[in-house]
Amino acid sequence: MSRILVVGASAAGLAAAETLRREGFDGTLTLVGDEPHAFYDRPPLSKQILASQWEPGKLALRPPADLEALGLDLRLGVAAAGLDPAGRTVRLADGSELRYDGLIVATGVRPRRLPGEGAHVLRTLRDALVLRDRLGRGRRLAVVGAGFLGSEAAAVARGLGAEVVLVEPAPVPLAHAVGAEVGRVLTQAHLDHGVDLRTGVAVVEAGGGGVRLADGELIDADEVLVAVGSVPNTEWLAGSGLTLADGLVCDEYCAAAPGVYGAGDVARWHNPLFDVPMRIEHRTNAAEMGMAAARNLLRPEVEAEAEARRPFAPVPYFWSDQYDMKIQAYGYLRGHDEIAVVDGDLSGRRFVAAYRTGDHLAGALAVGMPPKALLSWRRAVASRAAWSEAVPSTASVVG
Repeated sequence: MSRILVVGASAAGLAAAETLRREGFDGTLTLVGDEPHAFYDRPPLSKQILASQWEPGKLALRPPADLEALGLDLRLGVAAAGLDPAGRTVRLADGSELRYDGLIVATGVRPRRLPGEGAHVLRTLRDALVLRDRLGRGRRLAVVGAGFLGSEAAAVARGLGAEVVLVEPAPVPLAHAVGAEVGRVLTQAHLDHGVDLRTGVAVVEAGGGGVRLADGELIDADEVLVAVGSVPNTEWLAGSGLTLADGLVCDEYCAAAPGVYGAGDVARWHNPLFDVPMRIEHRTNAAEMGMAAARNLLRPEVEAEAEARRPFAPVPYFWSDQYDMKIQAYGYLRGHDEIAVVDGDLSGRRFVAAYRTGDHLAGALAVGMPPKALLSWRRAVASRAAWSEAVPSTASVVG
C-alpha cells in the first residue's frame, strides 16, 4: 500500500492521518477537506466561540509544525464529488481525480434545515462567528431544537443578555437521549434562567425574522438558529456500491468495503460491546474511530494478521456545558429500560444516574459532578456489568 486517501479534514480525519504515520505508513498520504480551514475543534463553537470567550486561533487541533511533520498532501477548500471503488479513485468537485490504495471516509455531517430563508445553523467556524456578531443585550434569539446543541446556544445567548425563545417539538427536550425524567431536570435550568421554552410544538418555517408554528403563530425574533439534527455527508458516495443507511455502513472493524473504511460522524458501524449499530456525533468518538479505522486499514483481513485487526468497541462518551451545569455521560443510553439515581439528587441538578438495558448496565450520566465521579461507572459499562451487581439496591429508580 503506497497511497492512502483520507476524505474529511476534521477530528476523525486528523486522528486517522496521525495514526497512519505513527503506525509506520510512509507512502503518499492525501487529505481532502471541503472547508478552507484545517483541523479545528467543533465543540467550542456553541460555547466558547459563541460566547466570545475564545478567538478562532484557539480552535486549532494541532500547531502548524505538527501538521507539517505529517507530510500531508493537503487539499483544502474542495469537496469530494464521487467514488469509484473498482478503479480506486475519488473525484473532487474541481474535476480532478485522486487514486488510492486505501481510503478512509470521514466527511462528517451537515445541519438539517427547515423551510425558510435567513436562519442560522451552527456547524462551522463561519457559522459561529456570524451568529455571535448578532447576539447580545437587547437582541431576541429563537432557537428551534432543544437538543444539546440548541440548549448550549440558548444558554450562551442568555449569558450574553439576549432574550431567548427555545422551541422543541418533543414534549420533553432530550428525552430521546437521556430519558424523560433527566430531560425535565435539564429543561428546568432554561426556565430558571428566563428562557421562553415552548415544547410539543411543530415548526413549519424558520427564517430571518422569526419562526412560524404549525398552528400559524409567528414567533418574532431578530435571529433564528435551527438546531434540529444533522444529515450524514454521503451524497458523494451515491452510485459507488457502498451501503448507505443513515451514514456509511461499516462493520465492527470500521470497514465499508475492501480498502474502504469509515470514521467519525458519517460512519454507522456495529459496536460489538453493545451489539447494536451506532452512528455517534461526538468529538471523542470521532478521534477514537479515526485511529481504529487507520490501524485496521493497515492490517487487512488476511490469515497471518487476523489477530492484529481489532473490532472498534468503545464506550461512547459525550459532554455538554449549559449555564453552570457540566453534563457528562458514558455508554449507550438510548432505548434504556430503567434509570436509577445512584448519587446526589435530581432536584439539585447534582447527581449520577445509571441506565439499564436488559440485564446490564448500559451507561451512566452525571450532572454537576467532578469527572472522577463517572470513572468507576465507565469501567463497569466497559465490562458489561450486570445491573444487579453494579447498582446498589438503595438507588432511587426514577424511570
